[in-house]
Amino acid sequence: MTAVLDRDRFFDPDPAVRRVARELYDETRRLPIVSPHSHVDPQILARDEPFPEPAALIVQPDHYILRLLYACGVPLEALGAPRRDGAPVETDPCKVWQRFADHYYLFRGTPTGAWLDYELHEVFGVGDRLSGETGPRIYDVITEKLASPEFRPRALFERFGIEVLATTDTASDRLEHHRAIRESGWKGRVIPCLRPDAVFQIAAPGWPAELEALGREHGAPLVDYAEFLHALEDRRTFFKRMGATATDHAVLEPYTTWLPPNEMEVLYQRARQGDVTPADERRFTGHLLMEMARLSLEDGLVMQIHAGALRDHNRPLFERFGPDRGGDIPVATEFTRNLRPLLNAYGNDPRFTLVAFTLDESTYSRELAPLAGHYPAMRLGPPWWFHDSMEGMRRFRERTTETAGIYKTAGFNDDTRAFCSIPARHDLARRVDANFLAGLVARHVIDTSDARRMARALAYDLAKETYKL
Repeated sequence: MTAVLDRDRFFDPDPAVRRVARELYDETRRLPIVSPHSHVDPQILARDEPFPEPAALIVQPDHYILRLLYACGVPLEALGAPRRDGAPVETDPCKVWQRFADHYYLFRGTPTGAWLDYELHEVFGVGDRLSGETGPRIYDVITEKLASPEFRPRALFERFGIEVLATTDTASDRLEHHRAIRESGWKGRVIPCLRPDAVFQIAAPGWPAELEALGREHGAPLVDYAEFLHALEDRRTFFKRMGATATDHAVLEPYTTWLPPNEMEVLYQRARQGDVTPADERRFTGHLLMEMARLSLEDGLVMQIHAGALRDHNRPLFERFGPDRGGDIPVATEFTRNLRPLLNAYGNDPRFTLVAFTLDESTYSRELAPLAGHYPAMRLGPPWWFHDSMEGMRRFRERTTETAGIYKTAGFNDDTRAFCSIPARHDLARRVDANFLAGLVARHVIDTSDARRMARALAYDLAKETYKL
């Protein structure tokens, strides 16, 4: 069956809305892509080697794909996901691709399906709909294209129109791949983003190793809390020197608090002895978020908080395969009280920018829009993880625009590990935002000239401004 992407996909069936949406999208569709938050491995662009084959490029790095296939009975072993214990898994990429193709129908009506259709049609020029029957032929077509210079990572980066791509990097990362990109002479802009979560999580089994790695990069043993904080300050300076404009912090809840220095020292020393609880970690992290906000005033790094994901909910799966296999599940999240200490301390300061993300949609109109509609420093990150979809984006705009306006949002970011899905995700966001604005035009809430300026802001300007790019 031939796959044809309708030019009016995701637009309203009302002709009046659809006409304006099409006009707005046509003005934004070719704007450069600003990707201020992603999980693309910088090694891909540092080495610029040909992608090996379609399964390794499209299926295996995308936890959206793995999540739904696993949920519908496809073992991760059958998709070639490596096990922590070294047990055998499928190693034939053709078989992995075939299982993906056999189950492609599972993605009908989902955002993942929309992204995949775009990738296959627009990126790889595939004319057939993927299915068990067409899977082998499409695999061969993509494999042949991946061997050509036009499909090397840097060539695709340029073809996608990516102006800047920010990766996500641990506090102890030496950023050698970013350094290699800079020294290669290639003009593509790839920058790091500091994510120090692992050294905040003092109750995690892996914390001692993370602390040791941080101390190694710092160049001195982290024997007390003051030296630990100094190491974080040094890493911020290093990341900024390497082009970073932001930090990122993933937390179950956005709890913030100031603790006295002696209390932080006690917690730190107990952590070094392996004698801390999750409640201790909550207080430790809550204080460090305050410290990160304070340091943002000094170095100008934008602060991001991704809250509300209960990581690795499926413990048996995590123990077999590790993190980022689709097992992060949303939980109810409270922002108004949790963020009050941080916003009272820094939310009125023009030097500070805080971008808040949530997986709890019930907070959009009740908490986040009112907070962003009041505190000058606060911006709302776009829908994330389960809600970066056509309906999720629409709900976000409907529930936040009246209270905060679009100019207190951070535009769009793709938050993806799957490199070839970047243009697909931005295309979907631009279509959905064009359609939302077209609805406002049709109801005479705004006029067409307003909508044109707003569409450009949502597609391009707001991300550049928010992240100082």
